[in-house]
Amino acid sequence: MTETSKPAAGEDRRNYFRIDDTVKLSLRRVDASELDKRLDRLEHDLAGNFTVMSSLSAITAQMTVGLRRIENRDPDLAAYLRAIDQKIEVIGRAFLSQEPEIAAEKALPVNLSAGGMCVGVDECYSVGDLLEIRMLLFPSFTGLMIYGDVVDCRDATGDEASGDYGKLVRVEFSHIREQDRELLIRHLLRRQGTQLRDDREAGDAS
Repeated sequence: MTETSKPAAGEDRRNYFRIDDTVKLSLRRVDASELDKRLDRLEHDLAGNFTVMSSLSAITAQMTVGLRRIENRDPDLAAYLRAIDQKIEVIGRAFLSQEPEIAAEKALPVNLSAGGMCVGVDECYSVGDLLEIRMLLFPSFTGLMIYGDVVDCRDATGDEASGDYGKLVRVEFSHIREQDRELLIRHLLRRQGTQLRDDREAGDAS
Protein backbone atom coordinates (compact mmCIF):
# COMPACT_ATOMS: atom_id res chain seq x y z
CA MET A 1 0.00 0.00 0.00
CA THR A 2 1.24 3.46 -0.78
CA GLU A 3 1.35 6.10 1.91
CA THR A 4 0.03 9.64 1.73
CA SER A 5 2.15 11.94 3.84
CA LYS A 6 0.90 14.95 5.74
CA PRO A 7 3.72 17.18 7.01
CA ALA A 8 3.88 17.56 10.76
CA ALA A 9 2.51 20.74 12.27
CA GLY A 10 5.10 23.49 12.28
CA GLU A 11 7.35 21.78 9.72
CA ASP A 12 9.58 24.41 8.13
CA ARG A 13 8.95 24.21 4.39
CA ARG A 14 11.94 26.45 3.76
CA ASN A 15 13.87 23.17 3.93
CA TYR A 16 12.53 22.53 0.41
CA PHE A 17 14.41 24.43 -2.28
CA ARG A 18 12.31 26.23 -4.89
CA ILE A 19 12.71 26.55 -8.65
CA ASP A 20 10.88 28.27 -11.48
CA ASP A 21 9.36 25.65 -13.73
CA THR A 22 6.70 25.17 -16.40
CA VAL A 23 3.93 22.62 -15.82
CA LYS A 24 0.36 21.83 -16.80
CA LEU A 25 -1.91 22.43 -13.86
CA SER A 26 -5.54 21.90 -12.90
CA LEU A 27 -6.87 23.28 -9.60
CA ARG A 28 -10.20 22.26 -8.09
CA ARG A 29 -11.75 23.16 -4.76
CA VAL A 30 -12.56 20.13 -2.60
CA ASP A 31 -14.82 19.93 0.43
CA ALA A 32 -12.90 18.75 3.50
CA SER A 33 -15.55 16.07 4.08
CA GLU A 34 -14.52 14.41 0.80
CA LEU A 35 -10.79 14.32 1.52
CA ASP A 36 -10.54 10.93 3.24
CA LYS A 37 -12.40 9.18 0.42
CA ARG A 38 -10.27 10.87 -2.24
CA LEU A 39 -7.05 10.00 -0.41
CA ASP A 40 -8.13 6.37 -0.10
CA ARG A 41 -8.73 6.18 -3.85
CA LEU A 42 -5.35 7.81 -4.49
CA GLU A 43 -3.51 5.41 -2.17
CA HIS A 44 -5.02 2.43 -3.99
CA ASP A 45 -4.20 3.87 -7.44
CA LEU A 46 -7.88 4.34 -8.26
CA ALA A 47 -7.65 8.04 -9.10
CA GLY A 48 -7.95 7.47 -12.85
CA ASN A 49 -5.47 7.56 -15.70
CA PHE A 50 -3.76 10.70 -14.48
CA THR A 51 -1.58 9.00 -11.85
CA VAL A 52 -0.53 6.05 -14.05
CA MET A 53 2.84 7.59 -15.00
CA SER A 54 3.72 8.55 -11.43
CA SER A 55 3.00 5.00 -10.24
CA LEU A 56 5.08 3.55 -13.08
CA SER A 57 7.93 5.99 -12.37
CA ALA A 58 7.94 5.01 -8.68
CA ILE A 59 8.19 1.33 -9.61
CA THR A 60 11.02 2.07 -12.06
CA ALA A 61 12.91 3.93 -9.33
CA GLN A 62 12.57 0.92 -7.02
CA MET A 63 14.01 -1.32 -9.75
CA THR A 64 17.05 0.84 -10.46
CA VAL A 65 19.50 -0.86 -8.09
CA GLY A 66 18.46 -4.35 -9.18
CA LEU A 67 18.74 -3.40 -12.84
CA ARG A 68 22.28 -2.14 -12.33
CA ARG A 69 23.22 -5.49 -10.78
CA ILE A 70 21.69 -7.32 -13.74
CA GLU A 71 23.59 -5.05 -16.14
CA ASN A 72 26.88 -5.99 -14.48
CA ARG A 73 26.11 -9.68 -15.01
CA ASP A 74 24.18 -9.60 -18.28
CA PRO A 75 24.14 -6.34 -20.30
CA ASP A 76 21.88 -7.82 -23.00
CA LEU A 77 19.21 -8.78 -20.46
CA ALA A 78 19.43 -5.33 -18.86
CA ALA A 79 18.96 -3.67 -22.27
CA TYR A 80 15.94 -5.90 -22.92
CA LEU A 81 14.37 -4.98 -19.58
CA ARG A 82 14.94 -1.27 -20.27
CA ALA A 83 13.20 -1.65 -23.64
CA ILE A 84 10.21 -3.25 -21.90
CA ASP A 85 10.16 -0.36 -19.42
CA GLN A 86 10.11 2.11 -22.31
CA LYS A 87 7.20 0.27 -23.95
CA ILE A 88 5.25 0.41 -20.68
CA GLU A 89 6.00 4.14 -20.45
CA VAL A 90 4.50 4.66 -23.93
CA ILE A 91 1.34 2.86 -22.79
CA GLY A 92 1.26 5.00 -19.65
CA ARG A 93 1.44 8.20 -21.72
CA ALA A 94 -1.44 6.91 -23.85
CA PHE A 95 -3.56 6.54 -20.71
CA LEU A 96 -2.58 10.04 -19.63
CA SER A 97 -3.61 11.50 -22.98
CA GLN A 98 -7.15 10.32 -22.28
CA GLU A 99 -7.49 12.79 -19.41
CA PRO A 100 -9.36 15.66 -21.12
CA GLU A 101 -9.19 17.98 -18.11
CA ILE A 102 -5.42 18.24 -18.05
CA ALA A 103 -5.07 17.97 -21.84
CA ALA A 104 -7.13 21.15 -22.19
CA GLU A 105 -4.84 23.09 -19.86
CA LYS A 106 -1.90 25.02 -21.27
CA ALA A 107 1.58 24.94 -19.77
CA LEU A 108 2.20 27.80 -17.38
CA PRO A 109 5.04 29.09 -15.19
CA VAL A 110 5.09 28.09 -11.53
CA ASN A 111 7.45 28.59 -8.59
CA LEU A 112 7.63 25.06 -7.23
CA SER A 113 9.05 23.09 -4.32
CA ALA A 114 8.31 19.70 -2.79
CA GLY A 115 6.29 21.50 -0.09
CA GLY A 116 4.19 23.92 -2.11
CA MET A 117 3.92 26.28 -5.05
CA CYS A 118 3.09 29.80 -6.17
CA VAL A 119 1.24 30.16 -9.47
CA GLY A 120 -0.77 32.66 -11.47
CA VAL A 121 -4.53 32.12 -11.58
CA ASP A 122 -7.50 33.87 -13.14
CA GLU A 123 -9.60 33.82 -9.95
CA CYS A 124 -8.76 34.39 -6.32
CA TYR A 125 -9.06 31.57 -3.80
CA SER A 126 -9.82 32.07 -0.13
CA VAL A 127 -7.15 31.37 2.48
CA GLY A 128 -7.83 27.90 3.86
CA ASP A 129 -9.44 26.54 0.68
CA LEU A 130 -8.58 22.89 0.12
CA LEU A 131 -7.48 22.26 -3.47
CA GLU A 132 -7.05 19.12 -5.53
CA ILE A 133 -3.99 19.76 -7.67
CA ARG A 134 -3.35 17.81 -10.85
CA MET A 135 0.16 18.63 -12.01
CA LEU A 136 1.83 17.35 -15.17
CA LEU A 137 5.64 17.51 -15.11
CA PHE A 138 7.79 17.87 -18.23
CA PRO A 139 9.55 16.26 -19.99
CA SER A 140 8.65 13.03 -18.17
CA PHE A 141 4.88 13.54 -18.52
CA THR A 142 4.52 12.42 -14.92
CA GLY A 143 1.13 13.28 -13.47
CA LEU A 144 0.94 14.04 -9.75
CA MET A 145 -2.27 14.41 -7.77
CA ILE A 146 -1.69 16.49 -4.65
CA TYR A 147 -3.96 18.10 -2.07
CA GLY A 148 -3.02 21.47 -0.66
CA ASP A 149 -4.23 24.43 1.40
CA VAL A 150 -4.35 27.98 0.10
CA VAL A 151 -2.15 30.14 2.34
CA ASP A 152 -2.26 33.37 0.32
CA CYS A 153 -3.97 34.85 -2.72
CA ARG A 154 -3.39 38.38 -3.97
CA ASP A 155 -3.35 40.59 -7.03
CA ALA A 156 -0.30 40.15 -9.21
CA THR A 157 1.80 43.30 -9.54
CA GLY A 158 4.32 44.54 -12.10
CA ASP A 159 6.13 41.76 -13.92
CA GLU A 160 4.12 39.13 -12.00
CA ALA A 161 0.94 39.90 -13.96
CA SER A 162 0.24 38.43 -17.38
CA GLY A 163 -2.53 38.73 -19.93
CA ASP A 164 -4.16 35.54 -18.65
CA TYR A 165 -3.55 35.65 -14.90
CA GLY A 166 -4.07 38.66 -12.68
CA LYS A 167 -3.83 36.83 -9.35
CA LEU A 168 -1.12 34.88 -7.55
CA VAL A 169 -2.06 31.99 -5.28
CA ARG A 170 0.32 30.31 -2.85
CA VAL A 171 -0.49 26.73 -1.90
CA GLU A 172 1.05 24.53 0.78
CA PHE A 173 0.97 20.81 -0.03
CA SER A 174 -0.86 19.11 2.84
CA HIS A 175 -1.34 15.59 1.44
CA ILE A 176 1.00 13.96 -1.08
CA ARG A 177 1.95 10.32 -1.57
CA GLU A 178 5.48 9.72 -0.34
CA GLN A 179 6.42 8.18 -3.70
CA ASP A 180 5.10 11.29 -5.45
CA ARG A 181 7.08 13.59 -3.18
CA GLU A 182 10.22 11.64 -4.06
CA LEU A 183 9.39 11.90 -7.77
CA LEU A 184 8.83 15.64 -7.39
CA ILE A 185 12.14 16.11 -5.55
CA ARG A 186 14.01 14.21 -8.27
CA HIS A 187 12.29 16.34 -10.91
CA LEU A 188 13.27 19.54 -9.08
CA LEU A 189 16.87 18.39 -8.77
CA ARG A 190 17.05 17.66 -12.51
CA ARG A 191 15.48 21.03 -13.35
CA GLN A 192 17.87 22.80 -10.99
CA GLY A 193 20.83 21.05 -12.61
CA THR A 194 19.61 22.02 -16.09
CA GLN A 195 19.13 25.65 -15.07
CA LEU A 196 22.59 25.85 -13.48
CA ARG A 197 24.16 24.35 -16.61
CA ASP A 198 22.28 26.79 -18.85
CA ASP A 199 23.39 29.70 -16.67
CA ARG A 200 27.04 28.58 -16.89
CA GLU A 201 26.85 28.21 -20.67
CA ALA A 202 25.24 31.63 -20.98
CA GLY A 203 28.01 33.12 -18.83
CA ASP A 204 30.70 31.45 -20.95
CA ALA A 205 29.11 32.75 -24.16
CA SER A 206 28.91 36.37 -22.95
